[in-house]
Amino acid sequence: MPSQQKRRSGGDKPLSSPADNYYLARRRTLQVVVSSLLTEAGFDSAEKAAVETLTEMLQSYISELGRSAKSYCEHTARTQPTLSDIVVSLVEMGFNVDTLPSYAKRSQRMVITAPPVTNPPVTPKALSAGQSKPHPAHIPSHFPEFPDPHSYIRTPTYPEPVSDYQILREKAASQRRDVERALTRFMAKTGETQSLFKDDITTFPLIAARPCAIPYLNALLPSELEMQQMEETDSSEQDDQTDVENMSFSLNVDDASADKENSDLHHSSSLSSSKNGEDNIIDNPYLRPVKKPKVRRKK
Repeated sequence: MPSQQKRRSGGDKPLSSPADNYYLARRRTLQVVVSSLLTEAGFDSAEKAAVETLTEMLQSYISELGRSAKSYCEHTARTQPTLSDIVVSLVEMGFNVDTLPSYAKRSQRMVITAPPVTNPPVTPKALSAGQSKPHPAHIPSHFPEFPDPHSYIRTPTYPEPVSDYQILREKAASQRRDVERALTRFMAKTGETQSLFKDDITTFPLIAARPCAIPYLNALLPSELEMQQMEETDSSEQDDQTDVENMSFSLNVDDASADKENSDLHHSSSLSSSKNGEDNIIDNPYLRPVKKPKVRRKK
C-alpha cells in the first residue's frame, strides 16, 4: 500500500499533511491496543518489528470489516452501517460472533484511554467574514465545513461617485479633448486631407479646407431649431384655420350671392395690386421678405 510505504519510510515523525497526522494518531492507538493484548497474553516485552507486524494485521482486519459493512449498507440503500451489517461482515470473514460477549467480560482485560481529541485551529475573527453555511442533510458531518461566504458568493462592488469640482472639470475637459480628437481622425480618414510633407501623405494629415463662394449664406439661412419652431406654428395656424372655415361654412350658406359679389370685387382689386407689385420687385434675393415654407400635415 502506498500509504504504508510512506509511513514506513517516514517512521514515527509527524508529516506535514493533516490527513497524514490523523493517520499516524490512529496508528499509534492501534499500537497501544496490540501492546495491551500482548501484556494480557503474558509477554513482558516485544520487538518493534513484531509489534509493527501485529499492528498491520489488526489494521487490515478492521479495514476489511469496515469495507464489508459498507458494501452491505449500500446494498440495502442506506448511508450509515448498522450493527447487523457488522455482524454479517464478521460471519462472512469466518469469525464466531457468539464468543464476543464472553471475551468482552474477561477479568484480565485492560482498559485503554481514549486518544486526545485535537480541536481544529480557530480562525481569528479578523480573518472571518460572515457565517459559515452548515452542511445539508445529505452531506456527512465528517466532511470539511464550507468556507466563508465571501469566497464563493459574488458580491458586486461599486466605486463611490466623484464629487470634487476640480476632478469633474478635469474629467470633462479630457472627455471633450478625446471626442474632438476622435472626430478629427474620423473626418481625416473619410474626407479629403492635406499633408505637411509632400513625400509622406500619411504623416500629420490635415482636414482639407473647403472654400465657400458665399461665406455669409449660413448666417442668413434659418437654423434647424428655427425651422422646427416655424413648422409647429404653421401647423397650429392651419388647425385654427380649418376650425374657422368649418364654422364659417355653416354660417354663410344663405349669403352665397353676397360672397360672390365680394369675391369679384376683391379679385379686381387684387389684380390691380399685383400689377403695381410687379413694378416694385427686388432683384437681390437676400433682401426679399422671408417666406415661410409650407408644411403638409400628416393625416
